[in-house]
Amino acid sequence: MPTSHARTASEIEDWFDDHGLPYFSGDHADRVERWLSRKRITAVIVLIAAVAIAGGISVGIFVDEGRAWGIFTGVATLLGLLGLFAGRLLRMGTMLRWAVRRTFGSLGLMFPLLTRALPLLLLAVTFLFINAEVWQVAALMSRNVLWSAVAFFAVIATAFLLVRLPEEVRRVEREVAGERLADCCVGTPAAEAARQITAAPADLPRFARANLVLVLLFNQAIQVLLLSFGLFAFFVVFGRLTIPDDTIISWTQQATVHDLPSSLGKHLPLTNELFQVAVFLASFAGLYFTVYAVTDETYRSQFFAGLSTELEQAVAVNAVYVSLPRDE
Repeated sequence: MPTSHARTASEIEDWFDDHGLPYFSGDHADRVERWLSRKRITAVIVLIAAVAIAGGISVGIFVDEGRAWGIFTGVATLLGLLGLFAGRLLRMGTMLRWAVRRTFGSLGLMFPLLTRALPLLLLAVTFLFINAEVWQVAALMSRNVLWSAVAFFAVIATAFLLVRLPEEVRRVEREVAGERLADCCVGTPAAEAARQITAAPADLPRFARANLVLVLLFNQAIQVLLLSFGLFAFFVVFGRLTIPDDTIISWTQQATVHDLPSSLGKHLPLTNELFQVAVFLASFAGLYFTVYAVTDETYRSQFFAGLSTELEQAVAVNAVYVSLPRDE
């Protein structure tokens, strides 16, 4: 490969990494594919599960109230090791960093989008918040059941996104062609090479396409998390101001309200019942917002208008990257 082409390829690979697109670099994508297509990935997962189970059993034996702590330790160890494995091999951390940086760098653009969904969302969840049946269900849940419900909402939201986001990636792939390809490379390391060589829009490999879907997923997930945390704070403040303890006792049919566990109660001046209802409804609102985001055409067009330029750049730069001469 000529020196200029080698330098351009190196700069493009750095650009991919900086934009949360590690799978667009051939060497890394090939390495991940080798891992995922071999039996050793199964062996690694089995090993991680064995370590998590062993850790959970050990804690359960040697700690007071060991069953709950054992389950927590086992699940935390499993998720932590899987996260470390995914972050190191699959480079999820690179994608997540880009999504965080982009989301917080464009908060001003996010608020107009959220205002489309917030009025109806607040109307629905505020009605649920002052509903006695919701308090009887959410406030009386065990903490394990509560977090299981939150996880269930998160899984459903992720499934909705994984169904719809690939459609946006395929649409961008179809649109980046002809003169538009060189225009999309402006401002990237591939800009000069796009004018010097003939780059046809290559079909993205499956890992590159998955990479784009993942960065979109992370970007949307961070928005949903910000919205959920904001609604949690709203419910806590609204509940403290408007719902007295006597009303909570009447709704939940308990003898008294309960303080948060000491580890949390020291920092959050609210009852356990209010905390659980606020968490439950905030996570439900996150699911509602996710479904709204992928089904409302106006919201989707506005949301992807901000991302389409970056998606088009990724597809165009990849076309130039794979078209660079590789021979000496």
